[in-house]
Amino acid sequence: MSDRRLSTFLSLVLRHKPEAAGVTLDSNGWTDIGDLLLGAEAAGVPISPEALQRVVETNDKRRFEISPDGARIRARQGHSVPVDLGLAPAEPPATLYHGTVARALPAIRREGLRPMERHHVHLSPDRETAVRVGSRRGAPVILEVDAASLHARGAAFYLTTNGVWLTEAVPPEAIRFDAASPAA
Repeated sequence: MSDRRLSTFLSLVLRHKPEAAGVTLDSNGWTDIGDLLLGAEAAGVPISPEALQRVVETNDKRRFEISPDGARIRARQGHSVPVDLGLAPAEPPATLYHGTVARALPAIRREGLRPMERHHVHLSPDRETAVRVGSRRGAPVILEVDAASLHARGAAFYLTTNGVWLTEAVPPEAIRFDAASPAA
C-alpha cells in the first residue's frame, strides 16, 4: 500500500470514522496503536508498524502524532467526531492564510469560512502552506485573514502541534478578498 493511501486511511479512521478499523478514540482523539493495526488488518488494510511510523514521520502536513510512550496515535486536527485536543488558546499572528479554490469563493463571500464537517476552520501561518492546502482541490486561491482583528473581538485561536491555526469561524469582513490571488 502506498504511503498516500495509508495516510488517507489513517485520516478516515483517526478523524472521521474510527469504526472503519474497529477502534475507538478516547476523549482526546487517541487510540491504541496495536488495536489500530489489528483493526486495519481486519478491515482489509494491513499496516506494518514500520509503515505506520514512516507515514507519521514523513507526512508533509504532519497530520498524525504518536504519544510519547509510543503506545497511542491520533490525528492532530481535522476531526468530525467529538474530541478535545487539549489545545490552549493562543494569540495568532496578525495575518493568517486560507487556501481554497475559485469555485468556493461565492459561498465564502456570503458566509465567510466555516468549519463545514469539522470542528474548526483551518488556517495556515504562511502563503506557501496555504498554497499546498488549496492545491488539493484544484488551482489554489489564497485568502488573507485578519486574525488580529478577530482575536481582538474575542475569537479564540488555537495552534496545533504541527503549526495549523484553528478557530471556530471567520466572517467575510475578516477576509481580504481583494488580496485573493491564484497561487503561481
